[in-house]
Amino acid sequence: MTVEIFGTESLGVRGMSCLVTVGKRRILIDPGIALGYQRHGLLPHPQQVAAGVKIRQSLLQAMESATDVVFSHFHGDHVPLLRANPYQLSFQQLPPRFPHLHCWSLCSPGCEFLEDLSPHMQSRVRDLDQLLGPNMKTATGCSDGPLRFSGPVPHGQSGSRLGSVMMTRVQMEGQVFVHASDIQLLDERTIEKILLWNPDIVFAAGPPLYLQVLTDPLRRLAWENGLRLARNVDTLVVDHHLLRSDEGLVWLDSISQAAGKKVFCAADFMNKSRRLLEARRTELYRKFTVEENWHESYEKGRISLDIDP
Repeated sequence: MTVEIFGTESLGVRGMSCLVTVGKRRILIDPGIALGYQRHGLLPHPQQVAAGVKIRQSLLQAMESATDVVFSHFHGDHVPLLRANPYQLSFQQLPPRFPHLHCWSLCSPGCEFLEDLSPHMQSRVRDLDQLLGPNMKTATGCSDGPLRFSGPVPHGQSGSRLGSVMMTRVQMEGQVFVHASDIQLLDERTIEKILLWNPDIVFAAGPPLYLQVLTDPLRRLAWENGLRLARNVDTLVVDHHLLRSDEGLVWLDSISQAAGKKVFCAADFMNKSRRLLEARRTELYRKFTVEENWHESYEKGRISLDIDP
């Protein structure tokens, strides 16, 4: 089994995209990408945009050989979009073979909990269903070969207005990988479900420390849940919301020390340099001047940032 993480906050973008190869199956999980459209009153810095272009190209290249695609939920940094902004992955950019992939999804039109999603998310489900047709299946609670999918678990804490996500378990020859998208380590029952799967490697979204609404009790809960995972799996990779601020790096160092073993971010796991571009947008604008009307020119296709992956 091989695990390749493409796009997440320590690699310069928003998302949790990865490719898991097991035998002849090449499973692309959460093939979306985003940059916070506005942060601190600023559009994405050109350095962020360039990082996004490179990661988008890597995702598109992976789609050319993928056999399966998994959608844990329908936020714009986890799925391609029919109506994407210039910093996301659009349907128009997908390769012709994409609609023919086996699609495993949190839900599809007609599933029992579609109505639990916001109208905006329901629209995205229908868009993807139109694109994928009969290849799009509700996968929650199902298994297929090396793949197993959880039932819906909270996007963050239980009862969150952000709804639910689906976790993915991949197994080959005794090794188990778990993709725990957007759980934020804020629900104890979700952590129990992960540990019952007996994983060797877990890739999980950490807590959004940059949000003031994350209370001290929730921060303690995320810490305790993260520490429990770290102590009970061989390799824990925590990223996504956690690394939208530099505080997340301190959290990683502290939990590594408490666990007595390294807890990775995705960049560490992939042996790449950490690029917390989302966390450092303001700093990027201070250090590197952005030409007036740069974003307007980019959005109109007047600026090309095509980069070899």
